Amino acid sequence: MKIGFIGLGIMGTPMALHLVGAGHQLFVNTAGKLPESIAVSTATPCANAAEVTRNAEIVFTMVPDTPDVESVLFGKDGVADGLKAAGDGGARRIIVDMSSISPMATKAFAGRINALGADYIDAPVSGGEVGARAASLTIMCGGDPAVFERVRPLLETMGKNITLVGGNGDGQTTKVANQIIVALNIAAVGEALLFASKAGADPAKVRQALMGGFASSRILEVHGERMIKRTFEPGFRLRLHQKDLGLALQGARELGVALPQTAGAAQLMQACAANGMADLDHSALVRALELMAQHEVAGDA
Repeated sequence: MKIGFIGLGIMGTPMALHLVGAGHQLFVNTAGKLPESIAVSTATPCANAAEVTRNAEIVFTMVPDTPDVESVLFGKDGVADGLKAAGDGGARRIIVDMSSISPMATKAFAGRINALGADYIDAPVSGGEVGARAASLTIMCGGDPAVFERVRPLLETMGKNITLVGGNGDGQTTKVANQIIVALNIAAVGEALLFASKAGADPAKVRQALMGGFASSRILEVHGERMIKRTFEPGFRLRLHQKDLGLALQGARELGVALPQTAGAAQLMQACAANGMADLDHSALVRALELMAQHEVAGDA
């Protein structure tokens, strides 16, 4: 198939390469420098999103935030301009947004794309850079079931757990829920290991013991180890998780619900950002707790 891919960052690049590896003809565009791995592949660089859209049957977007998606879709030389230039000939084009953005904005974007004669799927992902490289991402989708089935084989080149949750916006809602759970688990693991370390216990052995009980979790396994070994190189940057919690709290205000634990985790991330740690891995949330305690989890290591 002729596929478009817009946004070749840490995750977008390996995702696009999986599509190339599956034999698809790729048309690409990105805001920064074209990654070398893309440049040496069979992908065709395009000057802008409109050019990508004119050439492709299905266009994927993978950019940082809601305003970025809006700009790519509806800005100058954006996807919408490409749809208008392409006209009504042939099968309906499909826009698949794999960014993590506002569910409410997503519904509005989908409506505007539909009005231009194209279909829209929101398909945010979970799994970070590791999952993107391994093609093991969890992909949470919202959109028309028939359109989803057209896109599913392409999603299967990038992920393993692929679910159509409901209509447009429901994929993004699921991603926000995912980020709430992950953030609160990181905070819980951070508090537990900090408590154990401050009390004089070996945090590594405490983690090992907890891994065999009801408190075991993927966060305790992966991020607990990061906290102990102080390996905060970004797999998923804290500032991006901070953005996702902002979406959760914004949505909560609009829905009239309280998310007190989410608000607390967001404040811990804000404390990290205020201390210059926004580009560390989100497991570095524990650093906010450590600053308050004046003690590091691995302080005695």
